[in-house]
Amino acid sequence: MSGAAKASKAAAKLLKKEENVNLGPQVREGELVFGVAHIYASFNDTFVHVTDLSGRETIVRVTGGMKVKADRDESSPYAAMLAAQDVAARCKELGVTALHIKLRATGGNGTKTPGPGAQSALRALARAGMKLGRIEDVTPIPTDSTRRKGGRRGRRL
Repeated sequence: MSGAAKASKAAAKLLKKEENVNLGPQVREGELVFGVAHIYASFNDTFVHVTDLSGRETIVRVTGGMKVKADRDESSPYAAMLAAQDVAARCKELGVTALHIKLRATGGNGTKTPGPGAQSALRALARAGMKLGRIEDVTPIPTDSTRRKGGRRGRRL
């Protein structure tokens, strides 16, 4: 192999490396790209899960338990805030600039009120520069449920 051929191969490799890799959708400057943030806040953990608009394709999912060491802190507002900040950073890398929010509590037989991490996760997403679209509560509410725990005479305090 001649010296000129080696030089041209090296130049071609350099050109390939400099190519900017764009992972997100192709959009014009200033146009909003929406995703859906499914925030599931129970009293044991908080999930911040961003998908595309159809809900099929996961973009990023971070939980409170991934951010803190102690099990008791998984559902804390602080863990939810850290999780939401991570999610927002990853969304920006992938070109998602705006989010619709679907907020969910345990529901069903469990509690219908979201856990302590819900509000701080939402606030952290907004503070991180994500534009917020619609906010919807998607907690499953039973029309006729299975039997609740507590027995025939209920929980006695």
